[in-house]
Amino acid sequence: MASILSWRRPEIAIDFGTANIRVMRSDEGIVFDEPSLCCFSRRNGFSDLVAVGAEVRSMLDRTPANLSVKRPLCRGVLQDIDAAKGLLRYALSQATGGKRMRTPNALIGVPADATQAERSAMLTAANDAGFSKVVLVDEPFAAAVGAGLPVEQAAGSMIIECGAGTTEVAIFSLGGRCETGTVRIGGAALDKAFADRLHLQHKFLIGDLSAEQLKLDYAAKCQGPQVERETPIVVGGRCLRAGLPKAIEVAASDFDQAVEKHVEQIVHVVRTVLGRTAPELSQDIYDRGVMLTGGGALMPLMSAMISEATGLHVATAAEPANCVANGLHRMLTS
Repeated sequence: MASILSWRRPEIAIDFGTANIRVMRSDEGIVFDEPSLCCFSRRNGFSDLVAVGAEVRSMLDRTPANLSVKRPLCRGVLQDIDAAKGLLRYALSQATGGKRMRTPNALIGVPADATQAERSAMLTAANDAGFSKVVLVDEPFAAAVGAGLPVEQAAGSMIIECGAGTTEVAIFSLGGRCETGTVRIGGAALDKAFADRLHLQHKFLIGDLSAEQLKLDYAAKCQGPQVERETPIVVGGRCLRAGLPKAIEVAASDFDQAVEKHVEQIVHVVRTVLGRTAPELSQDIYDRGVMLTGGGALMPLMSAMISEATGLHVATAAEPANCVANGLHRMLTS
């Protein structure tokens, strides 16, 4: 960690995720937390940024032809540099109360397997948005720090960071990454799996916001008592058979198979990483278990299926969705 902060201390840290962007200041913690969304208008062949963040959320699947909603990141890495610049510039302004710091230094989280080209694109977007020196921090490491794992000790700590765009598995010891593995699926892919399930089984179409809410309703019912799990979930959208708007009721159990297929891909990566791990680190992980972080950590079946497949104790961090942000904040203040 000391090597990261050997230059002038950064004033800002950013957890720039596929679904949300969180900005931290060393003196206040999280000061900005909004969806990673931008809305552009198209006029005379040019695109203008008209809205960003929370304001854009309600626009999803509701825009006319002259407006388009974009996510700067896809599967954890930058896909639209203009959207990224606009969102970073707005986040910086909001985080500082409109009082712009003079080219602040920053820490920004990125996936551990991001390529050099992907890292360079993020640095370019940050510099164009008004930041000075930027250090990129691997998100699994930041999540491990935020979850309170003893990553600086001479012992293995294993984490599974379940983000919206990627799920990353990593083992740390002595402040460094020993093994890592990534699967480019996350909460957004599970949203799509829920929507596809309705399409195939019920000939019913729903949008991105409805798919996300359906996933959240499913998770809430599965974590509640059995009687609540048997209560149908009501979802609105368009019926393909009638070609008309409609609301239908679906059982939570209809989506168990979709969740199982999703978690099976994560289990495969976990087993692959464990299969490459040195014997002494393997003993540490057997003794200490595995930590789940990220918003997807709370999805039913996640911890149970990983534990069953590996024989390891699997725990979920406190406030798992904020582990990367909390870890980056700790780096600011250390």
